[in-house]
Amino acid sequence: MNHVELTAGIAELSALRYTPAGIPAVNFILEHESEIVEAGANRQVKLTVRAVAFGALAEQTGQLPLGKAFRFTGFLINARTSKSVVFHIQAIEHFEQVLNPI
Repeated sequence: MNHVELTAGIAELSALRYTPAGIPAVNFILEHESEIVEAGANRQVKLTVRAVAFGALAEQTGQLPLGKAFRFTGFLINARTSKSVVFHIQAIEHFEQVLNPI
């Protein structure tokens, strides 16, 4: 299964464009930073990933503030122009970070 959920902020956002079929599209860069336990030890995780959204979601993405955390859901593919990974976004939710949960 290729299903990804990532809490991240939008670091860069390109201008809205249209595919040859007339579908709105927007490319952006997501940045994630967290601490995760791996093999019993805390590990600082920093990640930058290329992302793309299409349709109404692309139009909505252009109105989101840079740097604010959102929960992105979608899938990964190889970019057509290189062997890098692109996160195709299918849903975006506001994310409220809870500090020191009880």
